[in-house]
Amino acid sequence: MSKKQKKLLLALAVLFAVNMLAVTLITGAHADLYKRGASGATVTEIQRRLKAWGYYSGAVDGIYGSRTEAAVRWFQRKNGLSADGQVGDLTLAALGIPSSGGGGGGSRGGSYDGDVQLLARIISAEARGEPYQGQVAVGAVVLNRVRHPSFPDTLAGVIYQTDAFTAVSDGQFDQPVAESAYRAAQDALNGSDPSGGALYYFNPATATSAWIWSRPLIVTIGNHRFCA
Repeated sequence: MSKKQKKLLLALAVLFAVNMLAVTLITGAHADLYKRGASGATVTEIQRRLKAWGYYSGAVDGIYGSRTEAAVRWFQRKNGLSADGQVGDLTLAALGIPSSGGGGGGSRGGSYDGDVQLLARIISAEARGEPYQGQVAVGAVVLNRVRHPSFPDTLAGVIYQTDAFTAVSDGQFDQPVAESAYRAAQDALNGSDPSGGALYYFNPATATSAWIWSRPLIVTIGNHRFCA
């Protein structure tokens, strides 16, 4: 083989390696991957679904620890996936969680970030059919609790707090999210608060707790009374 041929082969090999590196970087930029040490709203949703289906028994705290990893491995084995304990696009799809990658699949909510998606889900579940201002107000109540010392200091912590929201325990939380709820969540996160700083709300037509009726009324929007 001549020197010219060797140089040509070497140049082709370098070009191939550069192309493969570019493909890897591009693919990685568009792929979701959650593994031990990750945290956030998507991790919370992973834990919540695994727990609902009997794979996970730990706290739904949005922190990807060893117990979450073990639950993911179990789920992956049961569903014919590579049991690496990491949640990539394929495992997200199996869990029914939209990927934020560039694949174009999933629900309409896939284009929103984790906080908006999580807040929109509770708004849709708790305020479905309410006027738009009332939906924003429900989102504001959730965020007011995050900032208040008497409640958990994370969005997921407030939403998944035991018995805090009926919709989380009765299945409404898992229903499709209304498009208006995404807009309401974004408005609430941007600072809109039609509730006037409320920490509670309830529907007087269905509320049976004497305690909630004792809370000072701030404003009524639609079917909800918002209280301090």
